[in-house]
Amino acid sequence: MFLVCGEALMDVFAVGDTATGMTLDARVGGSPFNVAVGLARLAQPVAFFGAVSTGFLGERLVRALQSEGVSLAHVARSDAPTTLGLVGLDEKGVPSYAFYGDGAADRQLQPEALPTTAFQALHFGSYTTVAEPTATTLRTLVQREHGKTLISYDPNVRLNVEPDVARWRAHLQWMLPRTDLLKISDEDLGLLMPGRTIESFAAEALAQGVKLAVVTRGSAGAQAWTAQATAGVPTPKVAVVDTVGAGDTFQAALLTWLAEHGSVSSAALAGLSAARLSDALAFAVRAAAITCSRRGADMPRRAELAP
Repeated sequence: MFLVCGEALMDVFAVGDTATGMTLDARVGGSPFNVAVGLARLAQPVAFFGAVSTGFLGERLVRALQSEGVSLAHVARSDAPTTLGLVGLDEKGVPSYAFYGDGAADRQLQPEALPTTAFQALHFGSYTTVAEPTATTLRTLVQREHGKTLISYDPNVRLNVEPDVARWRAHLQWMLPRTDLLKISDEDLGLLMPGRTIESFAAEALAQGVKLAVVTRGSAGAQAWTAQATAGVPTPKVAVVDTVGAGDTFQAALLTWLAEHGSVSSAALAGLSAARLSDALAFAVRAAAITCSRRGADMPRRAELAP
């Protein structure tokens, strides 16, 4: 079973103006929440580890996880409110976010909630990795499981939650020697390490101990590196509605491909051939393209990705 760790929140889209204001469309979301749902839809056993509000929005998040088949065994409940992420889309469907979440439930995950059961792999990402006290709790879990369980990490930088780029950069550097599978977007890489090429960053990540480094490049596709092989694939052509959840879908699909091909271990990642890397990336970008063809983080199910 996979364990996905981090935030669950409500993404709020502006639908249109009314006579006295605006119509808003609130949808369940959050990067780790999306990865967990994406894994479940791709027929992978998965649990979510995070703090969720006991309020009505939190109840909706819990029902959504439950209906998708995500285990709630490691969900902590809090009477703090649910984070709201206001989503604006540009003419290409690329989202920008404004988060309202100071003191919200997803930032209140305490060490006593840490799971004690074993998992096939752990995935971490986005702003709860740098927002306290949840960040300390997640780092404790990484430290405990490093070397015993496959660690997956996607920084998924959100500067409007934590504007200090140095904090994000420091956490990335802390994670590199503790991460087996690193996925980062070229946009995030540009924020954290301006001027660095993706090739030089991948080389650094591998030197630090990462077994598989993946850089997603939006419409330009994705590239991957191990110490022995490299591969790249283009992005499939699709009519883009928006790109909300595309990176999370990619992550869930990549983990799914690895699970389906017996490669969820450090040694298996390091041993992937260029052909296998290409197959894994192709599966992941195809899944992400399906999400981009639909509004919001509406991730595909396994049957939609049949050969």
